[in-house]
Amino acid sequence: MELTQGTDGAQRVLDPALGPGPYPALAVNPSGTVIRLNDAARLLLGVNPGALLDDAAPAWLADAHHAVTGAPLSDVTEADLSQPGISRPVAHGSIGDRAFEAHGVPDESHGAPDTPPGPGPGTVWWLFDVTAHRRLERELADERERTAFLAEASSQLLASLNLERCMEVTVHLAARYLADAALVIAPGSGRAHPVSYCGPDGQVDHQELVVDPAEVPGLAEAMQGFPPMPSRWLDPAAAPPWILRADLGDLAAMVVTALPGHGVPAGALVLLRRGGRHAFSDGEEMIARLFAARAGAAMSAARVYAEQASITETLMRELLPPRTRELGEVELAARYRPSGAGERVGGDFYDLHPAAEGSDPEQESLVVLGDVCGKGLEAAVLTGKIRNTLRALLPLADDHKRVLELLNGTLLNSESTRFVTLVLASVRREGGHVRLRLTSAGHTRPLIVRAGGEVETADTGGSLIGVLDKITSTTATVLLEPGDTCLLYTDGITEAFGGPLGDEMFGDERLSGELAHCGGMPPEALVERVHMLASEWVGTGKHDDMAVVAITAPRRFHLSAVGGQGPGRFTA
Repeated sequence: MELTQGTDGAQRVLDPALGPGPYPALAVNPSGTVIRLNDAARLLLGVNPGALLDDAAPAWLADAHHAVTGAPLSDVTEADLSQPGISRPVAHGSIGDRAFEAHGVPDESHGAPDTPPGPGPGTVWWLFDVTAHRRLERELADERERTAFLAEASSQLLASLNLERCMEVTVHLAARYLADAALVIAPGSGRAHPVSYCGPDGQVDHQELVVDPAEVPGLAEAMQGFPPMPSRWLDPAAAPPWILRADLGDLAAMVVTALPGHGVPAGALVLLRRGGRHAFSDGEEMIARLFAARAGAAMSAARVYAEQASITETLMRELLPPRTRELGEVELAARYRPSGAGERVGGDFYDLHPAAEGSDPEQESLVVLGDVCGKGLEAAVLTGKIRNTLRALLPLADDHKRVLELLNGTLLNSESTRFVTLVLASVRREGGHVRLRLTSAGHTRPLIVRAGGEVETADTGGSLIGVLDKITSTTATVLLEPGDTCLLYTDGITEAFGGPLGDEMFGDERLSGELAHCGGMPPEALVERVHMLASEWVGTGKHDDMAVVAITAPRRFHLSAVGGQGPGRFTA
């Protein structure tokens, strides 16, 4: 018996209310004897006036009546009864398979001439059938719990695009809310499948197992992903050992549910319940399918993302600038900075093609620096195409004009409307000197930084590549003395906007002036210095892609002492 207090405001209870009516009502005196009752109460309880409430009514109603006799309702005045919010006793219980609420109010007709005498004012109990209301409350509570569970599942599953993390969240939530234990089997390579398991202790175990889905009825079909497969009930005794874990004990129920993905098989979910726990109800099976749909969508998205990331990484390796290294005992350094903070490739590029080992001493290494119109991924795709084309044209590298003409024809025959500017630098070591052949195709002319600080501009020029049917080009030959450097750079350096007011270009003149203080600087330090100058000039503003390559003739002597003093080693 449950007894609570209602606050719905009292009204006077007249004796005619105990006549015919839809709600059972009975008047009981303080000693517990039924004095009067209406037809609905007589039909419900099967009692007549004069019967004891303890014998005629359910125990919860009798207990409620005895509880209120300790604080008689006669203490409540008529003025109080007319006021809203006066407390009334309310009891809750069942009669047969129905749920009722009993509301007690003062029996004001007690003591009237036609009323049997009693020890004092009694109570009239009105009974209201609340079975449907209680059922709706339970259904609403269940629905709220299911909604909260699915919301939590969606939030956790969508928080990651890592497949193993999605599998971990799936089995953990399934074991926590839907069953005692859960497994997720994802598609694998060959017979090896990723399997995640979560038991009653909440710990998740990830394994790569060699399993045959055909061993479990319905598992192979569920893992196909399409067409959608209904949940499959199985006999736990027939489950293979990789499903039946030692921490589960006797199993009472096992069900296999597909994890539907977006066109990609996501796997299957196996739910396990131990003995002593009832099997899955229709509502639980429905919520399991809704949960599986969310988990499958998250897992398939994670799988697609992983595959795309792998493809992107493979392609990106081909687009990334190569590592710098010496070219035939010629010192070289390079640095590339994309325009976007989160980007790795763009429209600027450089490439290094060393001469084959053991080849003719007159054979030259080739250094290429280029700038594709635009930036971002589209420019990077064209960059990759240009680099591959130049790699195929390496046997013709001694003829810069021919290489540029063939590359121009390739770009004109492609669907791309972008163009590219290039500098080709053929490099050969001649004793203690380095001989360069430089050809610019619409690109900024290279700068020669002498060891003494003089800055010269290479006398080369030519047409853009990918615009005109016929191109022109001029090749310059430059001899680098030990310590001299040839600097190749893209316009992202000189056209960087910034400065004190943020609207001034860095410019060729300012670059040459700064390079005059960098004579004899090692190539690694020189490219770092140039990038630092451009970055400081830009500040936090936007900038284009930046690429710099420094080709340096090695010094005859490398000073080994700190500060550049002391004996040296002859290297030429």
